[in-house]
Amino acid sequence: MADRKNPAFDRVIAFGPFVLIPSQQMLLNTDQPVQIGARAFEILTCLVERAGEIVSKEDLIARVWPNVFVQEGNLKVHVATLRQVLGDGRGGNRYIVNVPGRGYRFVAEVSYRTLPLRPEAPTVAATGSHNLPASLTRILGRAELIPAIANQISDRRFVSIVGPGGIGKTTIALAIANTLTSSYRDGCRFLDLAPLSDPRLVPSALAVLLSVGAHSDDPVPSLVAFLQDKRMLIVLDSCEHIIEATAVFSEQLLRGASGVHVLATSREPLRAAGEVIIRLPPLETPPLLDTLTAAQALKYSAVELFVECAAARINGFALTDDDAQLVADICHRLDGNALGIELAAGRVDAFGVSGVAARLVDRFQLLTGGRRSALPRHQTLVATLDWSYDLLPGVEQTVLRRLSVLAGDFSLEAAAAVASDESITESDVVAAVANLAAKSLISADIASKIARYRLLDTTSAYARRKLNEVGDFEAAAFRHADYFKTLFDRAEIGTDSKSATDWRTKYAGQIDNVRAALDWAFSPDGNVASGIALTISTVSLWLNLSLMDECRQRVKRAISHLGSGATTTPRQEMQLFTALGVALYSIGPGPESRTAWIQVIRIAESLKDTDYQLRARWGLWTVCVTGGNQRNGLAQAKEFVILTENGRDPEGLLVGERLVGTSRHFLGEQTVARQHLERMLDRAPLGNPADILRFQFDQSVAARAFLGRVLWLKGLPDAATEAVNRSVPDAQSIGHSLSLCYALGQGACPIALFVGDLAVAEQYVALLLDHSARHGLALWSTMGRCFQGMVAMRRGQENAGLSLLQAAANDLRDAGYALYLSACLAELADALGRTGQPGKGLTLIDEALAQATRNDERWCMAELLRVKAELLLLQASPATDILAEEHLQKALDWARQCGSLAWELRTATSLCRLRYKQNKVAQGRDLLGPIYAQFAEGFHTADLTTAKLLLAR
Repeated sequence: MADRKNPAFDRVIAFGPFVLIPSQQMLLNTDQPVQIGARAFEILTCLVERAGEIVSKEDLIARVWPNVFVQEGNLKVHVATLRQVLGDGRGGNRYIVNVPGRGYRFVAEVSYRTLPLRPEAPTVAATGSHNLPASLTRILGRAELIPAIANQISDRRFVSIVGPGGIGKTTIALAIANTLTSSYRDGCRFLDLAPLSDPRLVPSALAVLLSVGAHSDDPVPSLVAFLQDKRMLIVLDSCEHIIEATAVFSEQLLRGASGVHVLATSREPLRAAGEVIIRLPPLETPPLLDTLTAAQALKYSAVELFVECAAARINGFALTDDDAQLVADICHRLDGNALGIELAAGRVDAFGVSGVAARLVDRFQLLTGGRRSALPRHQTLVATLDWSYDLLPGVEQTVLRRLSVLAGDFSLEAAAAVASDESITESDVVAAVANLAAKSLISADIASKIARYRLLDTTSAYARRKLNEVGDFEAAAFRHADYFKTLFDRAEIGTDSKSATDWRTKYAGQIDNVRAALDWAFSPDGNVASGIALTISTVSLWLNLSLMDECRQRVKRAISHLGSGATTTPRQEMQLFTALGVALYSIGPGPESRTAWIQVIRIAESLKDTDYQLRARWGLWTVCVTGGNQRNGLAQAKEFVILTENGRDPEGLLVGERLVGTSRHFLGEQTVARQHLERMLDRAPLGNPADILRFQFDQSVAARAFLGRVLWLKGLPDAATEAVNRSVPDAQSIGHSLSLCYALGQGACPIALFVGDLAVAEQYVALLLDHSARHGLALWSTMGRCFQGMVAMRRGQENAGLSLLQAAANDLRDAGYALYLSACLAELADALGRTGQPGKGLTLIDEALAQATRNDERWCMAELLRVKAELLLLQASPATDILAEEHLQKALDWARQCGSLAWELRTATSLCRLRYKQNKVAQGRDLLGPIYAQFAEGFHTADLTTAKLLLAR
């Protein structure tokens, strides 16, 4: 049993791998601190101290929520959290048992131990006293810091707790001092320096506090003489406004009095000899998840503080699942700052949680009304920031204000570009950033090769107000927009980075700054010319991040301002219409797309710009192919190749090979298509970043997806599967979602369905739906639903399958995606036939056949004819049987003409069934057998398995 009378030891309780230290509010698991909320900790302590007993729910609530009415559900939430933290029930371990109707019992075996405190207690009795103010708040989320910092003070004598205003430095310092009081023979003294305006008064203030008489203008010698034989902890609170004087004075004390230890709090380090700097982190905030529950949120100290402060204002306040995400967002936007969270929670009684969240836009009006007993600078958020801002030199104030136009993190280069002008040099800005980081007004991340900086959201909002007050916002915003235009001009893909992944790593993080700059440029007080130039420069960003909807909106806004007074060049107009054409791909090949690309060709030819002529030919090829004109598509592809040959563009020539090969595939020329695609893949690199900017997708990924289709049609299902299965990880490796959707929608999903691998098809369809939804890619979302419907039909889920296929067909028809509509209509027609609606199916398949004939979609003509024949056979009449046989013979002719052994097998299988029905078994076998014999692989796939079983019959 621990010696409870000995202050050198802590009484601890051990159970399983855990050690509970009540005096330090700490729980250890094999010597490692365990994150646990204060209320859960209090519940655990109560249960462990009464191990084996039933502790009623009323007793627990009374101990954890004294003088506050709370519902029993709050207790259940914390007990559930506690069980999760302890691993209760895992590996046979049992700790807390619910006794229905009575309470809870701690059932694990416990033992009591002692733990020595550091520093060691003096050998003489502790006779010191202290003047430490009583703490009005509990320590949340930082309990493990207290013993750690206490040990640092013991070992190093001089520790500074550093952090921004309101983060809780004084609260932590008082907790540490209270912990260490008994370890100092002569006690602890707390000196609040905030009221001092004259730095020369620091020694005098301590002399008055210690009742040390000074007989000269310099009280330091008298203080040192008094403290020489003392063992004392001196807490110097709020040093930032008189930091130099405090640093010098601290050094003098520590040199002259070896038993004195100093604990300081400041918004920046004192930079004194021997100082150990502890930067106080913000309170922990939960991830912003739509599924966040109250129980999950309460594991984080920021939320726990919010709830505790709100409960102090509102009797019975408890966090609900509905409010958990809102409170998490509030804590995030306040950067985990304890003061800000306390002030926000204090307004819940007036506005409710949702009202507080909504009003955080103007947080400085909302976050007022702190405790009347608090220092004036801690009663409103503005006051605490004013305190820090007013202490800054003029240059640092100016730089801080100007940096507020930056969004998210930024580099020193960006800071210098935004904050420097004729009066402040770049070197001035660099020095100011370093000083502002030291003063906790800027956070610095030095873990990566290039240091990154960020203004906390609250500090940024404050500095933005100041920037507007001095009338400097427009100039700073212009420099901000101009810097990011220059940055993305330098970042032209294909010249700046070796791969698309490298490019995104380097530039994707700038998207918030680009958005902010564009929003300003097109605002009433902005600069339209700057906005147009920035839009053009950052198209590469939207394309690389597959943000097609946003790209389209941004480009359209820029185009709408052409001719509105801003001077633009033909080249800029050409670049904008190119970006519009690319962005329109995801919503359909309508007249707007064609008009945009024709505009690009007109300007590019006048400028003799071969690169943009190629981009326009690619765009027109896309419009033709997806919109239903395969012959014109091939013509555009050939024009593309001629341009690359004339312009001596070897990379463009490889893209031309893909375009020609893809067009030949749709025209039913599979042998020639395969040659073009394989020739392209033999020479084209994967992950060429220029592909994405010039031609929207990674061209190697796109080519491999179509090669898979061609190989399947040629009767090579295993090779086809291998090709598309490779295209998906290739697309994932370069991290480009639009290329991934292309690989999935054009290759992986249809091939998995063709070969009958429904499990793989479901995985690919889920991936396609996820990425298309995440990036707002309407075409691929529609295709995902179409494939989803096909899987459902094959699983026997007919109602769901029909619904999905019908919706997809309607969307494709409305968007003008004729190419994809034909295959979707064939699937829908077949599904209607399977569900007893062959008449409706015939109507749809006739639409598909008419469209395919009109658009030269020969690649699928055999399958469309076969599906129509199967629908005719369902009508079961001699006339329809004859007509069906005619269609199957035509389908065979088409399959052979196109070199499509896969369609030939399917058609022969259907015709063989008909021969069986007609009692012409030998004819059916003689037809199907030789076709089946031509296959050398894929015998496990659906069509070959069906054919084999039919032949066996």
